[in-house]
Amino acid sequence: MITSRRKIQCALSMPLWGSLIWAKLVLPTRSSRRRGDRRMILEICCYLYGYLNRVRSSRGLEREAARNLELIWLLRKLRPDFKTIADFRRNNGGAIKAVGREFILLCRKLELFGGELVAIDSTKIKAQNSKGRNYSEAKLKGLLAEIENKVSGYLKELDDGDAQEGAGGADSTRQRLSAEELRQKIAQLKARKKELQSLAQELEKSTATQVSLTDPDSRAMSMGRGSTIGYNVQTAVDARHSLIVETHVTNTTSDLGALGIMAIKTQVVLEAKNLSVVADKGYYNGKEVLACDMIGVTVYVAKPLTSANTARGLYGKESFQYDARENCYICPAGQKLSYRFAMNEKGRAIYYYRASGSKSCPLKAKCTRNKENRTITRLPAEEVQERMAERVAANPQIMRRRKAIIEHCFGTIKRSLGYDYFLCRGMRHVATEVNLAVLAYNLKRACNLVGVKNLIAAVS
Repeated sequence: MITSRRKIQCALSMPLWGSLIWAKLVLPTRSSRRRGDRRMILEICCYLYGYLNRVRSSRGLEREAARNLELIWLLRKLRPDFKTIADFRRNNGGAIKAVGREFILLCRKLELFGGELVAIDSTKIKAQNSKGRNYSEAKLKGLLAEIENKVSGYLKELDDGDAQEGAGGADSTRQRLSAEELRQKIAQLKARKKELQSLAQELEKSTATQVSLTDPDSRAMSMGRGSTIGYNVQTAVDARHSLIVETHVTNTTSDLGALGIMAIKTQVVLEAKNLSVVADKGYYNGKEVLACDMIGVTVYVAKPLTSANTARGLYGKESFQYDARENCYICPAGQKLSYRFAMNEKGRAIYYYRASGSKSCPLKAKCTRNKENRTITRLPAEEVQERMAERVAANPQIMRRRKAIIEHCFGTIKRSLGYDYFLCRGMRHVATEVNLAVLAYNLKRACNLVGVKNLIAAVS
């Protein structure tokens, strides 16, 4: 069994990493620079040890550096306090990312990357922001309306109390709040209303759809059966040994616009000439597929069936065959839908194809609800999506491999390494946390694949 200490020995013996870290780390004084890169390697190894052993917080690492014999040996009796550890992570995000990139180059040297098939997927990770401190426009409107109702109720209670006092009687059947207590509650609600109105104005002025108070960059997003306030971490994983190639942290709730950028970054890192990318239906986007095709990346993404006709049991667009030579569609009944006109909608060209004689077609009841003829639209360069659909249908085994390639990476990082929430706030610092977690995962994976001695030999 390979211990965490032996895995960290790899990092201690990497002169390339040492020179890289020394050149790029942000050090407080010149005297600390003169101490060389040894201390810097020890500090980054402290983080690697923590991320491999579910100890990620700076205070937790400070305690372990004083009492854990493995870490005491690893740090050569160096005992940094929690502030030094936290500042190291906060100030050296770029250098930590560069170290992770150097390790990926080392894995390429050991031929641990296939560079042929890569799976792309995302995982949601909780941020340091509670649901109660995240607001959307709809939530703010609901809270303001709720406050108005409560204030109205308290004012009515005050009026009722005054009326009873004027009549000389009192309702003893139920306990009422005193007039002073009611006024205090009304004042508190009005102050809260002013805060919410200020947030609503801020949200209206900005282009954002949400505002988070603790971590301003975090957003509410669906996660499993519920929702969380967090970040969406896009990940590309090589199929040969499930090593993570590239990550990208975003606060967008959807994956629609992420396929192209992840494919480009992965192609650059692996320097792959014939790269294939597989992703789930959430990544299906015509522009993204076209962008991948233009850089020579072969994409496998199944098209989601979003047609209203298909949902009603009618013939959807997938039931019609496009004839490129005659620029027309062939319907299930064998009739042609010829090109009629083009329009520009929302900044994109859309071509319209329409049948003639649909009223007399025996399959009209299964084809369209339109009283006239069936119409189909087509986008520019849609033939790229059609070729992809043919690839997906011809290679179902690639679609089945997607989960096997990437899902266990998320399981290992979240369950085995305990990385299911962020400690830092802000997109930049969260990305540094992700880079550390990925570096720890890749280091652990590489040690299991080639062994610690072979890894050290490859570095030296």
